[in-house]
Amino acid sequence: MSLLGKAGRAPAAHESGFAAHRAGVDRLLASYRAIPRDANVRLAKKTSNLFRARAKTNAPGLDVSGLTRVIAVDPQARTADVAGMTTYEDLVAATLPYGLAPLVVPQLKTITLGGAVTGLGIESTSFRSGLPHESVLEIDVLTGAGEIITATPDGEHADLFRSFPNSYGTLGYSTRLKIELEPVLPYVALRHVRFHDLRELEAAMAQIIADRAYDGEPVEYLDGVVFTATESYLVLGRQTDEPGPVSDYTGMDIYYRSIQHNSAQPKRDRLTIHDYLWRWDTDWFWCSRAFGAQDPRIRRFWPRKYRRSSFYWKLIALDHKYDIADRIEARKGSPPRERVVQDIEVPIERTAEFVQWFLDEIPIEPIWLCPLRLRDDQADPASRPWPLYPLEPARTYVNVGFWSAVPTVPGGVDGAANRAIERKVSELDGHKSLYSDSYYDRDEFAQLYGGDVYPEVKKRYDPDHRLLDLYSKAVQRK
Repeated sequence: MSLLGKAGRAPAAHESGFAAHRAGVDRLLASYRAIPRDANVRLAKKTSNLFRARAKTNAPGLDVSGLTRVIAVDPQARTADVAGMTTYEDLVAATLPYGLAPLVVPQLKTITLGGAVTGLGIESTSFRSGLPHESVLEIDVLTGAGEIITATPDGEHADLFRSFPNSYGTLGYSTRLKIELEPVLPYVALRHVRFHDLRELEAAMAQIIADRAYDGEPVEYLDGVVFTATESYLVLGRQTDEPGPVSDYTGMDIYYRSIQHNSAQPKRDRLTIHDYLWRWDTDWFWCSRAFGAQDPRIRRFWPRKYRRSSFYWKLIALDHKYDIADRIEARKGSPPRERVVQDIEVPIERTAEFVQWFLDEIPIEPIWLCPLRLRDDQADPASRPWPLYPLEPARTYVNVGFWSAVPTVPGGVDGAANRAIERKVSELDGHKSLYSDSYYDRDEFAQLYGGDVYPEVKKRYDPDHRLLDLYSKAVQRK
């Protein structure tokens, strides 16, 4: 008899997982009660994937140490119950043995499921599977009022379910999420298609999304990289169980460099599904070059276990703490540099326009492209089903990601490059993610991120303002 039993899962392990989770929730609630009434509630968390300053406080934080596990995987129902602080690295490790994966797996291993839902996440399946919160079936939330509430799409707390994405912990923190999973095959076959014109890339991307295919082959994963206005690529992925050689980009070879070629025909490659999902993590896309990790003379001595985004993030945190980069610039007689670390979305028909503007105005390359559509294409476009990040149903957007720094102009306005980007994105009917620096005034911010919905939901679930509000957390400096 199978160890998984009739339901397709090990009952003892299933019960054990939920018992451990209940103990973790009890510790969380105890830590909530220990926080002084006049102090803001926050996570007691040493690491973060956010690039904006966090408020400093001496008050104790929420103990989330018991909320870091996959609680249970149900391979027959294709669902998983997952604690809110579980990383995608651990989640994928639990689901791949069943031939399953989350519908959207954000690019970096230490992004947590709860973080991707409350702070948004995206990846190369987003053109067909939307954003991570769209595959959530139900969610347990510790609200600002100190209650654990189960929110579902059509239940008593549907307002919290719909408003939780992009709330960044200002409505509460997820303790458990039940999510859908999808079947995956062992390998991903890749085609790197080169374009010499941004408009041609934009048109090809729109056609691939409509057809779910390119040149007679299905496309199940889709993203892209822009190196210059005349060198850009779409990367098309197809699942396969056909055995054969695979590439490895965790050693000396660097994934994003493997994309480039001069041929009129697509360049082909193959990865295991595991390595495909984490292809960007080894070099944090291309950001590892800032630390010299892409220099072959350094890379061969760089321990493999430290070739991952979480280690680079620690180096960034040290730089933020001690202003290392600005001190180096000052010694060279150069002004400080402005951090431009952002992901934005614009409608697909404005992609080439935005990218060309960006290449002309902001000296950063490469640029990442990732198309997305909300899963519920049949919804009324006027409904904007996720009010705090109101993308239109039945409309295709493209996420543009850029992560670096630019020289500042002495005497110039603070955040000049970021402010210009915000203006351009708004002009093109787009949105910007809030994990990094933002400069909107309060009225514009309210129009873009929640309107009249957010204050009502905030009042219901955090009546005593134990949590920061979204504008304070995302924009105001502490």
